[in-house]
Amino acid sequence: MQNWLNRYGYSLNLIAVLLWPLSTLFCVAVQARRWLYRHGLLSSTALGVPVIVVGNISVGGAGKTPLTVRLVELLREAGYQPGVVSRGYGGQADEWPQRVTAASNPRLVGDEPVLLAQRCRCPVVVDPDRVAAAQALLATGECNIILSDDGLQHYRLQRDLEIAVVDGIRRLGNGACLPAGPLREPPSRLREVDFVVGNGAARNGEYLMALHGRIAIDLNDPQVSAALAGFRYTTVHAVAGIGDPGRFFDHLRHTQLRLIEHPFPDHHLFRAEDLRFPQDWPVLMTEKDAIKCRRFALENCWYVPVTAQLDPGFEENLLKRLAVIALAKGIQPKTAARRRSPLSKSTTEPLPEVNHDGQETAGNSGVPGQQGPTGLRPGAAGADLQGKPAGLSDPRRHSGDAGG
Repeated sequence: MQNWLNRYGYSLNLIAVLLWPLSTLFCVAVQARRWLYRHGLLSSTALGVPVIVVGNISVGGAGKTPLTVRLVELLREAGYQPGVVSRGYGGQADEWPQRVTAASNPRLVGDEPVLLAQRCRCPVVVDPDRVAAAQALLATGECNIILSDDGLQHYRLQRDLEIAVVDGIRRLGNGACLPAGPLREPPSRLREVDFVVGNGAARNGEYLMALHGRIAIDLNDPQVSAALAGFRYTTVHAVAGIGDPGRFFDHLRHTQLRLIEHPFPDHHLFRAEDLRFPQDWPVLMTEKDAIKCRRFALENCWYVPVTAQLDPGFEENLLKRLAVIALAKGIQPKTAARRRSPLSKSTTEPLPEVNHDGQETAGNSGVPGQQGPTGLRPGAAGADLQGKPAGLSDPRRHSGDAGG
């Protein structure tokens, strides 16, 4: 499906045009479903703690996982006790919900939840039913705020804040819903969320997120790392089984590496044979792929972790909005003030500090409807970057069941 959408969903072409009537029906169905939840005709569940949903309206990777990692850090710095719930896409466990740790088997609970548990060091629970996952998470008594990873269409779980991530380069493709385009919901859905974050590039009305990764870590020995720039003098095998492998390959090229690309489908279950190549050159992969490859790691295999740098205005506005919601639910952070830092390193990710030269951020409300390249501004490292405070929304308006 992802390969199909990469080929036909990001341009106007004959296949997309022929499928447009089906996309129209899909849009009508998802809007009707949302209407039923908003008007209480389909039941939803509210929780006694704040719920923040991080998701997108397009199929494939947009940067939700690194954003979730950074949000966990931000909330912890602000004195909250965050926990994460996820669907556990691809997990083959016999029973749900499942508590996830850094040592969990990704075949049972999914690759992204294991990565979140490893990076966030907070409670993580997965279940295709996010309401059940959230209730199990609260039952542990270890958190007072919940982040739902990739749960924007799971309307059975009521939410207080919605954050939508948009691929800043590919945007929303041809603007069509499935199957003619990559969208799970119509573009107008972005006007209803609380914050829109543009990954790599953003428009007026969106907040900036930039991903940085400057080191590679040995898959066999995580204590061994090397500067990514140190691989410039040899050819490397670049392996990526994510929603948009091209993003990872472009990141490596930006460091001036010579690549042989090996794209795999998103959530691909790697085998040792997938990493054996005729040439004995280093193998570089994403951190998400490394989660699935660590059990059979071969020699000279490395992964490249990334950290999310967010517009400081986004962090401040999010915490202000959250403080009001938390107070209404009787939740108070343990500390009165948090440490101010536009870029905060993860305690579990040995990445160097990233400077902010050339970074541009801005803020105003509203989300534009057009999807072309206009309205972008150059930001850090030559990327097109920008930022946003979104308009207020009624936390009660969201309720819901999983849409996928």
